Amino acid sequence: MSEKIKQCVLYDKECDDCGECDICDLDPLKICDNCGKCIDFKDVATIKIDAVLKDND
Repeated sequence: MSEKIKQCVLYDKECDDCGECDICDLDPLKICDNCGKCIDFKDVATIKIDAVLKDND
């Protein structure tokens, strides 16, 4: 049986279990806990609805 080689998610190389992919992008002393604070949501728009108008035809 051949063992599947794990690829590094950050670089084009074989994974060597360095742990760099587990480091928080905002705080290099913290292990990533998937809090989402590093994700930029500026491309999301919201619309405020003032009223719903019905056509009585």
